[in-house]
Amino acid sequence: MDVSRPAFKCFDDDGRLKRSGTVWTASAHIITAVIGSGVLSLAWAIGQLGWIAGPAVMFLFSFVTYFSSTLLSDCYRTGDPVSGKRNYTYMDAVQSILGGFRFKICGLIQFLNLFGITVGYTIAASISMMAIKRSNCFHESGGKNPCHMSSNPYMIMFGVTEILLSQIKDFDQIWWLSIVAAIMSFTYSAIGLALGIIQVAANGVFKGSLTGISIGTVTQTQKIWRTFQALGDIAFAYSYSVVLIEIQDTVRSPPAESKTMKQATRISIAVTTTFYMLCGCMGYAAFGDAAPGNLLTGFGFYNPFWLLDVANVAIVIHLVGAYQVFAQPIFAFVDKQAAARFPDSDLVSKEFEIRIPGVRAPYKVNVFRAVFRSCFVVLTTVISMLMPFFNDVVGILGALGFWPLTVYFPVEMYIKQRKVERWSMKWVCLKMLSGGCLVITVVAGVGSVAGVMLDLKVYKPFKTTY
Repeated sequence: MDVSRPAFKCFDDDGRLKRSGTVWTASAHIITAVIGSGVLSLAWAIGQLGWIAGPAVMFLFSFVTYFSSTLLSDCYRTGDPVSGKRNYTYMDAVQSILGGFRFKICGLIQFLNLFGITVGYTIAASISMMAIKRSNCFHESGGKNPCHMSSNPYMIMFGVTEILLSQIKDFDQIWWLSIVAAIMSFTYSAIGLALGIIQVAANGVFKGSLTGISIGTVTQTQKIWRTFQALGDIAFAYSYSVVLIEIQDTVRSPPAESKTMKQATRISIAVTTTFYMLCGCMGYAAFGDAAPGNLLTGFGFYNPFWLLDVANVAIVIHLVGAYQVFAQPIFAFVDKQAAARFPDSDLVSKEFEIRIPGVRAPYKVNVFRAVFRSCFVVLTTVISMLMPFFNDVVGILGALGFWPLTVYFPVEMYIKQRKVERWSMKWVCLKMLSGGCLVITVVAGVGSVAGVMLDLKVYKPFKTTY
C-alpha cells in the first residue's frame, strides 16, 4: 500500500499546498482588484468625451483589457500551458519568458506605477476626509458658508497613519484586508451610483451632450487636454494586469489554470464594465458639463449629507489599507536589496525588541526598515501636497501603466511563448494592437501632464484650498 499517495494529493506539482481557487473565486478577486477609487472619476471622463465617444472608449478599454488578460493568462506557465514551470507573479513571468533588459525595464515601470498609486491614494483620501468636514459644514450653515479649507492637514494626518502602518511586517498578508477593501469599494461605488440615479430622477432629464463638455465652458485647448486626460482616467479604472498572475496562482487544476482564468476574466470584465458604465453615465446624466472630477467629493451632491459621509468614510478606510498593499512590493524589494548589500550591518539586519504595555509579545523594530518606510511615506505626502490634483494624477497613472503593463509585456510574452512567426497575420495584428495602445498612452500622458501644468498656474504649492 502506498502511504505517500494521500499526502501527495495535498500538494501541487510545485510542492506547494493544493490550490483551491475556482472561476468564481478568481472572478471575485479580479472584481475586487479592479473596482476602486478609479470609478469616482468616470463621470468626469465621460463628461469630457460625451455620450457617443465616452461609452465607446470605455468599451474599447474593456475589450483591450480582456484580450490582453487572455494573452497574459497563457504566460502563467513557461513552456507547456499544462505542465510548464509556474510563474507566481507578473515579474516572474516577464523574467522567465523575456528575461534580461526587458525584465529590468518592467520592474522600473511597475515600481514607478506603485509609487504613483500611493501618491494618488494620499490625494484621494485627503479629499474624502475634507469632504466629510465640508458636507457637515454645508449642512450646518444651510449652504451659506463656502467652507473652504486646506488639504495639507488631512494629507499629513493620512501620512502619519501610513507611517505607523508601514512598520507592520507583511501588512499585505493580513487575510481580512481584501474582504474589508472589497466591502468598502462596493459601498462607496454603489452610493455614487444610487445618488446619480436619484439626481437624474429629480432633474427629470438626462443632462450632457453627444460631444461632451462644450467650448465656452472650457477653452478649445482645455477641451483637447481634458479629452486626452479622460483616456488616462478610464485606463486607470481598468488597471489590474499586474496582479492577474498572482490571482491565477490561486486557481486549482485541472482544468488548466489558463482556461479557468479566461472564463474568470470574461465574467469579471463584463461585471465591472456594466458597473462602470452605470456609474459614469449616471454621474454625467445627473450633472452634464458640471460633472465633478471626483463624484463623491466634488460637491455635485449635498444631500443626504450623512450618506455622503458614509461613502467618504468607506473611501478613506479602503485607501488606508490599499496604500500599504501597493507600497509593500517596494518595501520588500528595498529590504531584500539592503540585506544582500549590507549583510553584516546591525542597522539593516538586527531587530530591537520594544515592550508595549498590555501587549504580551514584544514589538520588533528594525532601524533601516523604520527609517526607509517613514521617509517613503513622507516623500509621497510631500509630493501629494505639491500636486493635490486627483484627476490629473489618476490620468498620469493610467497612462503610465496602460501600454507597458497591460498591453506591451503580455503581447511580447505571448508572441515568444507561442512562437508566433514574425510577419505572420497574427504577429502583425498583435504588433498593431500594441502600437495603437502606445499612441493612446502617449496622448493620455501628455493630456494629464498638461492638466497638472495648467493647475499649477492657478494653485500655489502647499497652499491649495477646496
